[in-house]
Amino acid sequence: MWGGRYAEPMDPRLDRLNRSLPVDRRLWREDLATNRAWVGALERCGVLAAAEREALLAGLAEVESALAAGAAAAAPDEDIHSLIERLLGEAAGPVAGKLHTGRSRNDQMATDLRLWTVAALGRLDAGLAALGRALIGQAERGMDVLMPAYTHTQRAQPVRLAHWALSHVWPLARDRARLGEARRRAAVLPLGSGAIAGSGFAVDRQRLAADLGFADVSPNSMDAVGDRDFAVEAVFAATLAGTHLSRLAEDLVLFSSAEFGFVRLAEAFTTGSSLMPQKRNPDSLELVRGAAGQLLGRLVGLVATLKAMPTGYQKDLQENNAALFDALDLAEQAAALLAGVVDTMAPDAGRMAAALEPAVLATDLADLLVKSGTAFREAHAVVGALVRRAEALGVPIDRVSAAEAARLAPALPAALAALGGPEAAVERRALPGGTARSAVAAQLAAARKAFAP
Repeated sequence: MWGGRYAEPMDPRLDRLNRSLPVDRRLWREDLATNRAWVGALERCGVLAAAEREALLAGLAEVESALAAGAAAAAPDEDIHSLIERLLGEAAGPVAGKLHTGRSRNDQMATDLRLWTVAALGRLDAGLAALGRALIGQAERGMDVLMPAYTHTQRAQPVRLAHWALSHVWPLARDRARLGEARRRAAVLPLGSGAIAGSGFAVDRQRLAADLGFADVSPNSMDAVGDRDFAVEAVFAATLAGTHLSRLAEDLVLFSSAEFGFVRLAEAFTTGSSLMPQKRNPDSLELVRGAAGQLLGRLVGLVATLKAMPTGYQKDLQENNAALFDALDLAEQAAALLAGVVDTMAPDAGRMAAALEPAVLATDLADLLVKSGTAFREAHAVVGALVRRAEALGVPIDRVSAAEAARLAPALPAALAALGGPEAAVERRALPGGTARSAVAAQLAAARKAFAP
């Protein structure tokens, strides 16, 4: 493509690092779309005659068939753009040489990447939506199942299984909102920016944007060809989503262990051991957890590549393509895998109930003392002393005798008598976002609305 300036071939060492086709060949659909739109733009500004337009479009159709059949797999070309240009020359003849008029690979690649990113963010959004609906399904089935919630991985207070499931739905809702914003910012057309100073031909950029499904055109040609903010934002959104997936996966790694036994994973989402016949390993969840680290690495690498880059296009940007592709692919795969795990897992209400030791009602007991006129800090100290005394006696806190309790505080025996069980504890919290059945039902209705297909 620059043979007129050069008399010597590229050194093989440079060719190996410079050649991006193994990575960017996946952009062939986007590049064909960009080429078709550009053909129309060139005709409208008088560069192409109608017959030339038809010849180029027919040639691009042949190229599409060849690429769909795998023509890029072993091609020697530098990148997807040069491959398509070569194949178009073979299909359409000399008129193919007119297609690159008024544009550069710089604005062409930026346009292809934005097209791909918009679609990839849509696929990731669909995957997160499916996971959200799987969690909502578990919440619907677990409305009346009680379990301990944990802080510092220690039993804390009773909640509904539905409340736990929905606690993982809302991060996904925020992720989906970020993906939508990222899609809107990615849908800006760079094509027509040329190499750096804009096209030398009066192409209708607004029409190009409409043809390619973009919402707007880039306002500055220098910025447009070097801008990869949309890629960083997409990878960041995928990374944060991956972090949320990892936290859910970690909960389920713990909950599916023999020590917890709160859920049983479907066999299809577990693996065995090559040595220990009894094992059912939660590899699906561990892979999701590991993916979060890979996503973070891609984000850091992407930003580091950009941080010292001068204005305009630089070849360093080529290295960002793999980061963008890998991150969004990985996040999409992790979301789909976790949706399958959640949809098929079987909660064990009995094991959850057995873990609701009376000590998880300690906060409720302190609240009851407060309602009888005790200051909270004093109530906290009294209940703490009760827990310590129960441990010394080897009994649960609700089995400490009234006489023993009265020695700690006169109001304590009445508070213990009014304490009730875990169901009473969750029902005491009926405020929005709380654990009472009415509050969780309202939350569930909002989640259904947010994740409606």
